[in-house]
Amino acid sequence: MFKTILAPTDGSPLSEKSTLAAIALAKQNGGKVITLSVAEPYIYPSLGEGAPTIDSSIYTAKLRELAQLHVQQVADAAKAAAVPCETIVADSFSPSDEIVKAAQAHGCDVIVMASHGRKGLSKLFLGSETQKVLAQSTIPVLVFR
Repeated sequence: MFKTILAPTDGSPLSEKSTLAAIALAKQNGGKVITLSVAEPYIYPSLGEGAPTIDSSIYTAKLRELAQLHVQQVADAAKAAAVPCETIVADSFSPSDEIVKAAQAHGCDVIVMASHGRKGLSKLFLGSETQKVLAQSTIPVLVFR
């Protein structure tokens, strides 16, 4: 049923839980996992003339390094379970867009991802990447809480 599973990760404990479930689902169905971590570029306000500037390339490099670590952890878990796994690290201001694009580009059958579990008013006011993926995706999305 689900042969190609996209497992986005941000390295959080809940994300780890969802990626392990994605690996188990792939193993059960004889499929593979595509794991993605998005490094969001640094946005800093213009400080005006004479103000010191921040080297955003250092920040961006560290975020990419961290994202690479996250996908490598998923790849290692998939290898231990004898499940094929591809890794993707993307730079984007919109992780949800990258998730949907990766699912389309790799012919994924399902997206398995974590929810941050926001409740009450914060759920309404804070834009959840998971909610955006649910709104944009044309394939099933399995959300872990």
